[in-house]
Amino acid sequence: MRILHVIGSLDPARGGPSAVALRLAAAQHGAGHRVAIAAPPEPDAAARIAAAAKRIPEGGAVDRVIAPGTDRGALRTLLKRTAWDALVAKADILHLHGVWEPMLTAAAAAARRAGKPYCVEPHGMLDRWSLDAKKWKKTLALGLGIRRTLTGASFILALNDDEVRLMGGLGHRPAPPRIVVPNGVFLEEIEPLPPRGAFRRRHPRLFGRRYVLFLSRLHHKKGLDHLAEAFRRLAPLHPDLDLVVAGPDDGARAPFEAAIAAAGLTRRVLLLEGLWGDEKIEAMVDAECFCLPSRQEGFSMAITEALACGTPVVISEECRFPEVAAEGAGEVLPLDPAAFADALDALLSSPDRAVAMGRAGRRLVRAAFTWPSIALRTVQAYRLYVSETASGGAVVRLPRLAEPRKAGS
Repeated sequence: MRILHVIGSLDPARGGPSAVALRLAAAQHGAGHRVAIAAPPEPDAAARIAAAAKRIPEGGAVDRVIAPGTDRGALRTLLKRTAWDALVAKADILHLHGVWEPMLTAAAAAARRAGKPYCVEPHGMLDRWSLDAKKWKKTLALGLGIRRTLTGASFILALNDDEVRLMGGLGHRPAPPRIVVPNGVFLEEIEPLPPRGAFRRRHPRLFGRRYVLFLSRLHHKKGLDHLAEAFRRLAPLHPDLDLVVAGPDDGARAPFEAAIAAAGLTRRVLLLEGLWGDEKIEAMVDAECFCLPSRQEGFSMAITEALACGTPVVISEECRFPEVAAEGAGEVLPLDPAAFADALDALLSSPDRAVAMGRAGRRLVRAAFTWPSIALRTVQAYRLYVSETASGGAVVRLPRLAEPRKAGS
């Protein structure tokens, strides 16, 4: 099958969708399909993208093409009709990542002209919390063509049942089928795990200290204000505990720093611009736990990676990852700083419980969240629509697939 992914950025610093698109495409290529990714030119991010692709199995084998017109602005992107038609003609199906970029509207229109199926993966961008942010702009954008992109899709790929339940923006037209397929990890990017202490050697101020890790964009929705308050409550109970906060600033760093300073905890917080590659895995392995008190998530790659590293996780219900609690791999909590402080205190006070959670997390990822099996499920979804067995507006359940055998096994 010839698959074309379309995404607004492949820069790892832009968050989960970028990481997902490159890994899913690589896994599909590894399963024997011809896969390409169309994205804008990103000269400032080229080194980060190349480094990410190098770490991913088959990452360097996926064709990457410049999406037509994306170097000249939104209007030029939409007007590059002939170029989009030529690009779409080379694919059997399109997989659009995101919602709001004009290039997705252009790609969807070209697919409809060619009679080619396409799916839209919103990555959580259509839930109520996300739609309420900059609401008037998004309402206008939906009316100017994005709703047509959504309702014209062969299906919408949701990351979990909660995303289906909370999905808006489709208007009153018949909704396309919704198919649930999660994100995952490549175990090859994580294993063998680095020895404990590697991250502390990079950051000697952490020697002799335990730490809780937050790794995400520093954005209001990620709950850094809740994390600051939880740490204010937790810090006096564990004098040997620090907080490591890593991620590119997206508007929330300054208020977080102010809250930490007001609590007198500046020296107990290590702020990093971002963690990539080996250093990210080392940080997860050395952490006592991973914490994400987010207000909204589609499907957090960082949570999944932490689980794969055997690190317990303490996350909000809004992270939409109920399997964590069901499998005993961590705590899933209401979005309340006191609840987070209590859960972290209990975890830090019980090392044996933390170890058991870590083992449960590793089992969970291997059973349900690896890219090779997820790639097979996406291709199954593509073929399900092409064979016209999906019904409009339905939530289509795919049977669980066994982990694929490695070549030669």
